[in-house]
Amino acid sequence: MVKIKDVAKLANVSTATVSRVLRNADNVKEETRKRVLEAIEKLHYQPNVLGRYLRRMETETILVVVPDMTNPFFSKVLRGIESVAIQNGYRVLLGDTQNNVRLEEEYLNLLHQKQVDGTIFLTARINKELMEEMSRQFPIVLACEYLEGATIPTVSIDNISSARKATEHLIKLGHRRIAHLSGPMNIILSRDRLRGYQQAMMQYELDVEPVLIQEGDFSYESGYNLTLKLLALKNPPTAIFAANDEMAIGAIKAIRKLSLRVPDDIAVVGFDDIKIASIFEPNLTTISQPMFEIGEKAMNLLLQLMEGKKLDRRQFVLEDRLIVRDSCGGKGMEK
Repeated sequence: MVKIKDVAKLANVSTATVSRVLRNADNVKEETRKRVLEAIEKLHYQPNVLGRYLRRMETETILVVVPDMTNPFFSKVLRGIESVAIQNGYRVLLGDTQNNVRLEEEYLNLLHQKQVDGTIFLTARINKELMEEMSRQFPIVLACEYLEGATIPTVSIDNISSARKATEHLIKLGHRRIAHLSGPMNIILSRDRLRGYQQAMMQYELDVEPVLIQEGDFSYESGYNLTLKLLALKNPPTAIFAANDEMAIGAIKAIRKLSLRVPDDIAVVGFDDIKIASIFEPNLTTISQPMFEIGEKAMNLLLQLMEGKKLDRRQFVLEDRLIVRDSCGGKGMEK
């Protein structure tokens, strides 16, 4: 079996230098790094992860917990996390809760068991007191979702103002009967986006009829089925603001099924700006979240916590943008 000292000998460096290269440390000359990496490749050296863990009590692994890995929104956030993690010598372990709070709590146990060095939660449906208690003991960062009033480091956008902006855009296009397809009401993001929609409607003194607010589950299917329900009303809406792009695309498919046109008969706005939003026909007007940057910022915060550094700030609100495309009929208007 090839050992670290064999690599050191071939590269003509110390074993400590080989370790620094393996950790991707900054204090190694580029020429030396190249020589060590060439020796590792030539000898087919595999680092002893277990041995390193026992010596340092670090796994060099972080856990990212997502509510639904099939949702394309999270893929770009994960890329942002992984880009920073890899640069700093960490591997990323992915945990999918499948929208199950019990699984979310089980993933927390990996910190207790020392199987990971820190955790980024892209979901926040767990008991607030439990999460706060765990964050005092272990490095934890929340991203995308948040816990109201919690002191856990958090990276997100302002979902209330974003939803208000999207709804106001439809109002300025002349729509007065605007429906909202919300996410599940047990999720704070759904409640925030509903609140933003309601604030815009009230600001312009427009009625918010309960029947125009339909609770979905962020899936394409729920957007499709709830829109069929809205279009069956005696007085259907002229515009729909969906709490995510998948539901918005489902809504457009339902509108087309009834031989109606988007945006001529009904305007549609989504939320997130996932990749398909700009490809789907008609191109989807949506709120664009800085997904990659959210991931990068969350991982940088986690690194600071794992290194024992004190954070100057714990709440980071990144900027969103309204991307105006074809689905609302207002292309070319101010964003």
